[in-house]
Amino acid sequence: MIVFELKCRNGHQFEAWFNNASNFERLRKAGHVACSVCGSSRVDKALAAPRISTSKKRSAAAVSVEAPAADGPAAEGAPKQPSGRARAGALTGPARYANDPAAAKAADLMKQLNELRGQIEKNCDYVGKRFPEEARKMHYGEAPKRNIYGEASDGEAKALADEGVEFSRIPWAPRRDS
Repeated sequence: MIVFELKCRNGHQFEAWFNNASNFERLRKAGHVACSVCGSSRVDKALAAPRISTSKKRSAAAVSVEAPAADGPAAEGAPKQPSGRARAGALTGPARYANDPAAAKAADLMKQLNELRGQIEKNCDYVGKRFPEEARKMHYGEAPKRNIYGEASDGEAKALADEGVEFSRIPWAPRRDS
């Protein structure tokens, strides 16, 4: 097995395991390799740094590359996976969710949440833990109104709602590197 660092056309990076480089290319061309973040099937290998052994017992010839060139053979010493196919999130298409409609719906919802997160990050100012304070200032006219996002505890959110401050709570899907 070999692990590849992959990147979709939307810039998300993730890892996926394959039997060899030709299997990766075959699955990619068939549209069965997809971004684990947004689901895009427009995926290519990302640049990856070589893995260099720091053990004094190994010679300089023991350097291996995790993501070999697209036309090159898989490097010896590449990370191994005990069993299975591509890592979860790498396969897509009808085969991926053929027997699990709930998983297909969950994947679609995660994609929508990630798209929403992208729009919020693009169009709003991040104020972090100062969210309750900033929202109050705008509500009471102490600061100009603008689009913000940040963090608030359940208690802080309840206090804002009790004061009549308008805001929305959004389930924030964590970023995934793989």
